This record gives sequence, structure tokens and C-alpha cells, in this order.
Amino acid sequence: MALQQVIMNDPKKDTYFYDEAIKILRTNIQFAGRNLKTIVLTSCFPNEGKSGTVLSLAREMGNTGKKVLVVDADIRKSSFVSRYQVKKRIKGLSQYLSGQASVEEIIYTTNFDNVDFIFSGPTAPNPSELLDDSAFAELLGMMKLQYDYILVDTPPLSNMIDAAVVARECDGAVMVIESGAVSYKVAMRAKEQLEVTGCRILGVVLNKVEIEKEKYYRHYGSYYRPYGKQDES
Repeated sequence: MALQQVIMNDPKKDTYFYDEAIKILRTNIQFAGRNLKTIVLTSCFPNEGKSGTVLSLAREMGNTGKKVLVVDADIRKSSFVSRYQVKKRIKGLSQYLSGQASVEEIIYTTNFDNVDFIFSGPTAPNPSELLDDSAFAELLGMMKLQYDYILVDTPPLSNMIDAAVVARECDGAVMVIESGAVSYKVAMRAKEQLEVTGCRILGVVLNKVEIEKEKYYRHYGSYYRPYGKQDES
């Protein structure tokens, strides 16, 4: 299948600690089991660093030779096209799920090694219904035959059910939480939402952490693991 190509201009300059944290995250996921292929990443609120973490993880996996597909399932308010300055007019997930585009039309190769992308497409009035359609599950099933890992970016869990809908079709879930911005109670509520779906929770990325303030997040307990600092949503 011949894929179209897009150039994604990444304005972020990673720090040493962030780079190392992403490597640790990638290693932990790879050791989580050979049947772990589709991973949903979500957060409690907007702007916690979820989408930046998704792309950084995809790039790190791609650099190790793994073939990775990023699926932007935020049909409500995606930022990938604008943030990474994608100039090309693209077709995306919402158009595929609504029958307006084929699989071949929505998968794009990128300038990142071994990383392909499915963008969200135009905002849809019924995103939860589209994601809950059998077409989405079938799409992931097809892609699992072609990629080593599929990373699915979703809207936050706070006010929408999209992430929970997507999680039902994935092998594992990772929550991205901004240090100091999310209470323990809210984080636990989001965790419970994912648990109800039956999706295996792999862990939490504690984001935007000031290294010198590591002691701050110890009150979260052993479930939480800090993975570095990232300033994007």
C-alpha cells in the first residue's frame, strides 16, 4: 500500500531528562508483554502534555526500529496539524469512520523514522458514536497486522467518554498527569473510568515535573511513576 507523506515540524527541544524519561517509558511498555500492541494515552484535563508524550514515545519507538502508527482519535479538538505545522491538506479518522475516506487515504508516512500517522480529520458532531462504531475496532484490527505498536491519542477523561470508548478496543492504557495540576481524587476517578472498560492500565506518566521537587509527588503512592517533563498538551 503506497502511503502519502506529510512533514511534521516539531518545535519542541527535548531536554536530557525528558529524553531519558521517554526511553524509560518505551522500555517499560516493551517489557509489558508481547501481546501489547494497541495503547491508548489519555489525561484528566487538557494541556497536561498528553499529545506531546504520544509523539515523543512514537519517535523513540521508531528510532529503535519498531514500526509505529499514531492514531489521533481526538475528533473534538485535535492540535496535531496546527502544532506540528502540517501544510498538506489531509483526510483523517472522522472521514474514515463516517464513510467518506478509505484506509489508504488516511494513513500518512512522516519524516520521523518508522512512524506513520492517522490524523483526526474534521471535527465531527458525534465523535463518541463514531468511535463506538465497529469500523473503529476493525481499523485497529487491520493496523495490528501491519505495525508493532499503535498509539492512540484521545481527549481528556474529565468531561468526555471518548477515551473510555477507545480503551475498550485497546490492549493497554497510559494516563498522562500534570504534576501539581491534578488532585489525587480526580486522578483516581479517571483511573476508575478506564478500569470499567476492561482495558489494562499500564501506568501513569507524571508530566511537567520539576526535578528538584521530586518529593512533591510521593503522596500519590506507588501506582504513580514520574517519567519526565513536557510542556505541551
